[in-house]
Amino acid sequence: MGFATLALLVVGLGLVWTAPADFQQGYSVRILYIHVPAAKMALLSYVILTIASIGVLWKGSERMDIIAESMVAIGAAFTATTLLSGAIWGKPMWGTWWAWDARLTSMLVLLIIYVGLMALRGAFDDPKKAAKATAVMAIIGAVDLPIIHFSVKWWRTLHQPPSFDGASGMIHIDKSMLAPLGAMVAGFLLLIAYMLVVRYRTIKIRRELDELDQERMD
Repeated sequence: MGFATLALLVVGLGLVWTAPADFQQGYSVRILYIHVPAAKMALLSYVILTIASIGVLWKGSERMDIIAESMVAIGAAFTATTLLSGAIWGKPMWGTWWAWDARLTSMLVLLIIYVGLMALRGAFDDPKKAAKATAVMAIIGAVDLPIIHFSVKWWRTLHQPPSFDGASGMIHIDKSMLAPLGAMVAGFLLLIAYMLVVRYRTIKIRRELDELDQERMD
């Protein structure tokens, strides 16, 4: 999976390199090919986290808890990438690294939620209590997802509309951008799957070692 992920990302970056410049933004528009896929993965990570958290509370599933713990770190990484790439993109377009725009602010809140979930889990010595507490917080935090998604429609924002509006079927970018953007989104999807597999195995081994240490102490 790692090789396939790398190969697809290389293909995507190759398409990005040959993509035409935007008539307004010039070649700075190429940041879009990182920013948009990262934003989609940040939201997808939280969707997976929320589903896993429901599984934790409903079934008490350790497997779901490992997935939830995995997705917190992964989602935080993609959210940070989204904000960083957005700042780099925003500087030449808006004249500032940051604006308290509705979309930007709600994405920042998402990053704070991710970091808060990591801190909350670390505050508990009992893994079961940590699992339940973080699951509850994750589910509550999911209210931020529709705010992020609809922020450009609910408020007047600096942020551009979605590249593709699923509700109306409208495409808000030039068709020449679709192939490189699609390749990068696909590459990021493989990347998130690969990261989940690696994180899942790492956390599972760590928990098994912790249990062995606890048994020795007892």
